[in-house]
Amino acid sequence: MKRKTLSGQIYTYFLIVIVLSLLSVGAVSYWQSSRALDDQVKQYMEQMVDSANYQTDSYLQAYELLSNAFSSNSDVRAFMEIKPDDAYEYYVYSDKIKKFSESSVQSVVTLYKQLNMIYVVGQHGRSFIYENQNLLNFDPVLVQEQFNNLMKIAGDGKIALLNMSIRPIDQGTVVTMARKVRGPSYGDENRGVVAIEIKLAELAKTWDRVSLGKEGFFFIVDDTGNYIYPPSMGQRKPKDELASLVLASGNQTFLHKYNGEERMFVSRKSGYSDWNLVASMPVEELRRPADTIRTTTIIVGLVTLAIALWLAYRFGRSIIAPIRGLKDSMRETEKGNWQYIDEIGRTDEIGGLIHSYNLMVTRLSDMIKRVYEAELEQQKNQLELGETKLERQRAEFQSLQLQINPHFLYNTLETINCYAIVQDSSEITEMVEAMAFMLRYSVQTNLEEITVANELNHVRNYMIVLQHRTGKEFEIDVAIPPSLLLEKMVRLTLQPLIENIFQHAFPDGVEPHHFIRIDARKEGGLFQVFIEDNGTGIQPGRLAELRTKLEENRLAEPEETGESQGGGIGLMNVHRRIQMVFGVAYGLSIESEWGRGTRLTMTMPETVRPRLRG
Repeated sequence: MKRKTLSGQIYTYFLIVIVLSLLSVGAVSYWQSSRALDDQVKQYMEQMVDSANYQTDSYLQAYELLSNAFSSNSDVRAFMEIKPDDAYEYYVYSDKIKKFSESSVQSVVTLYKQLNMIYVVGQHGRSFIYENQNLLNFDPVLVQEQFNNLMKIAGDGKIALLNMSIRPIDQGTVVTMARKVRGPSYGDENRGVVAIEIKLAELAKTWDRVSLGKEGFFFIVDDTGNYIYPPSMGQRKPKDELASLVLASGNQTFLHKYNGEERMFVSRKSGYSDWNLVASMPVEELRRPADTIRTTTIIVGLVTLAIALWLAYRFGRSIIAPIRGLKDSMRETEKGNWQYIDEIGRTDEIGGLIHSYNLMVTRLSDMIKRVYEAELEQQKNQLELGETKLERQRAEFQSLQLQINPHFLYNTLETINCYAIVQDSSEITEMVEAMAFMLRYSVQTNLEEITVANELNHVRNYMIVLQHRTGKEFEIDVAIPPSLLLEKMVRLTLQPLIENIFQHAFPDGVEPHHFIRIDARKEGGLFQVFIEDNGTGIQPGRLAELRTKLEENRLAEPEETGESQGGGIGLMNVHRRIQMVFGVAYGLSIESEWGRGTRLTMTMPETVRPRLRG
């Protein structure tokens, strides 16, 4: 098996990376650019067709207003009822319609250029023709078959656009807008037709603005398959293959081979005229920019590949030579010959590797000695760190026990002083005794666990002092079963939570409907004490902040949390105090709903009592 060299592997990997990079970048770039160009051209064509469609509808809607004016004109409706042989009535109504035509056309300046003629045809065979600004002096009688065709095609009271003209000379150059008209009695029977012929030459100026390149073109097909524009398309048969595809596509883009060339057709159907405006461009012309990008990408990729391979070859040789020298020296080191390699003045990573090898050889014995010394030093540091941590926990615990709110003491002493001055009452004795019990209970610094009964007694003394201070009586509902009063818990954890409730849960004062309930239970090896109130609760943002601080398992500093100020050692310190005694698996948890109250839960291990032998 042929041995692989490092230089060959480097060259091979470089070749794979370069080829894959060029192929992936080139393919993705070509595909993305081609797709983007196709979408851009398609979007451009759609915008051009939509613009032409909008302007065409605007032109036709202006003529619809003119048609509405004629079809609703009383003289036009009366003209439909004249007798075929009454020359006088024909003259009178023709003159009125003429004046109405002149005033209507002159009121809209744009109608002068596009309007070919207006004619009113009655079922009786008489007609009135107004050729733009000229009134035809003769009275042409339309062929009955042609009139019947108009009555058949024109909508019942709706506009119909027809590719026809009453004069053969105008056929193919105008579009007729026709509408049936009833008589003056507004009955159900249609009496004639009002038709307006619009010159396509003027309207086509809007369509000629659609720029589709050298090989692109624009055309219009009506809903029957007839070609409206341009005139050259009028030579095609109605509803041929191309027209059928346009009618079937609706507003979709499709590809079709036209005159032996693959082309893209973008069709938009007008909701007003039922015309299909279509723009077409050769696919080859659309793809020409993408082909240019593909050719450029291939040429640039090949040149880049050649340069990259040459650089990879030079780079591989510059790395392999010093590595081979280092490999030979390390073989000698394996044999026990600590061989020093002369540094050749290189400042790159390989020079650093040679320098590191020399240091390894010359300082190997020193390093072994330092490893042993470091190991001993680490063990010593760990022992000292454990002792320091224990001392810190003791100091934190004693500091927590000695913390008591100065404001509470000052306010209490001031209250006692007021009592002493104002009256000689047994209340002073009761308040001082409660205060003495609280102080004596608080300053004990041992780490012993006390019972629930002890904590409840401490809360009772706190309530005595609080009621004298505030002058309001308030009772706490203690629902703890008597069997749980001797369960173990941590000193000074219950009273701070009660104090916190009075300070924060009832900011506007204690009302008769307010309550504080203390309960406890044992379940699953755990002993839990619940303190619940129906105060203001905790806002969601503040609740999330408190829970985050509880998860950090650290003491709360007085300057960084509001619970310590005016609330004993605070929620954070109660949580940490429980963990110091029972471990990090236990502590304080908070449940609260803003505006409805808060529930605090202290979780501790269940007290295991020895069984008495009978």
